This record gives sequence, C-alpha cells and structure tokens, in this order.
Amino acid sequence: MRKVGITYTGTDWKHENYVKWIMDGDSSIEVVRLSAAQSNLSEFLECDGLVLSGGIDIDPRVYGGGEEYVKRPQQWERERDNFEQLALKLAWDKGLPVLGVCRGLQLINVTLGGSLVQDLGVEGDETHENSAGVDKEHVVSVLPGTLLQEIIRKDGGRVNSAHHQAIGRLGERLVVNCRSEDGTIEGIEWAEPEGRPFLMAVQWHPERMYVNGFGDTFLYKAIRDQFIQALKK
Repeated sequence: MRKVGITYTGTDWKHENYVKWIMDGDSSIEVVRLSAAQSNLSEFLECDGLVLSGGIDIDPRVYGGGEEYVKRPQQWERERDNFEQLALKLAWDKGLPVLGVCRGLQLINVTLGGSLVQDLGVEGDETHENSAGVDKEHVVSVLPGTLLQEIIRKDGGRVNSAHHQAIGRLGERLVVNCRSEDGTIEGIEWAEPEGRPFLMAVQWHPERMYVNGFGDTFLYKAIRDQFIQALKK
C-alpha cells in the first residue's frame, strides 16, 4: 500500500476529482487529505508522495507581489499557503515525488523564489480562464529534451484551462517543459533532475480531464502514471 497526500482544494467535489484521478482504480493506493484546517501535516509523514491541488490565488506577500490587482480574491488563505509550503519542503526533505496542478504549479514556483503574473488580462480571459464554470481548451507545445516529453512521447496536445494567473519569473532550479500558443508557461520540472525526487507541475487540470474524458489522454494519464511509478519505487 502506498499513501498519497493530496492538499484540499476547499471544495469537496473538486477534491474528489483528484482522488479519482490519482487512484484510477488502483487498490494499492491510499489517499490522505491534507489541509491547514485539519492541521494534519503529521499524517503526511506516513505518505509516499504529494499532490498540490488547485484553488484560490496565493497571497502576494509570499512572493513579493502587489496586493491590488484585477480579480484578486476578497481574502487570501495565508494559512493554506504556509501549510502547503511546509508540506512541499517536507516532501523534498524526504525525497518524495511531487505533482503540482494549477495553483500547485504556482506554489512550487514561488517557493523556489519565482514570481507570478497576477492577472493575464483580457487576452488571457479568452484563452485561459474558465467561463460560467466551463473550462477553456487550448493546445500546449512540449519542449524537447524535457521529462514531460519523455513521459508523454509527444510534442504537444490539447488541455483544459481555468486560470487567470501564471508563472512570471521562473523559480530557481526549474525549467519550463511546455507553453501555450501565447507563450504562457504551462508546465515545469527540475532543470537538473539527477539525484532529485520526481517533480512535475502543470497549469491545466488533469484531474478534470480524467473525470470528464476531456482533451488528450496522455496529458493526464501518462503524468499520473509516472508519478505513481515514482512513489512505488
């Protein structure tokens, strides 16, 4: 039995999508819900891997951003930011595989000293942000020589999209592995992975692609399978 810690998105049905995607019918996988509200970081000590989920914008004070911007939330969840950064650092200290989704990608980036584009603007709305609860769809181009390309064995594909923020300055020791047609960073991994635990983070929502049968299968299944393979080693 292997345990995967998944950070709580703040919404039960959204969290359940992550559970379904990560388990994928595999009875040898157990999921542990991690959240600041439960203050259960101690449970993560028994886990074999970490999934950082999507959700509310990260507090700009975490990465030195401005607090006034378009579409800022009414309030941030600094406790969640702190809790998830602690979980991430603990995962790295233990040498565990990490998978980041949307906000999770952004959290990894700012934890390693990167910054965020706080709002992608009108053009971003048209390409990236969901509308009335419906995800957008666009193509990503996968960069050669990256772990992502090795995993999916493709040069690109179709993904869903539901974000208004993105990576600005790339964090230390990271490399971009794919971009959307407008140049937005859509995925990151270690620049020099040798001797480091598995790390993959994407800006799209593979868990919703899995549940809804949306987009190209290899951009949600192959990534999940590689993560599971890493935590079973």
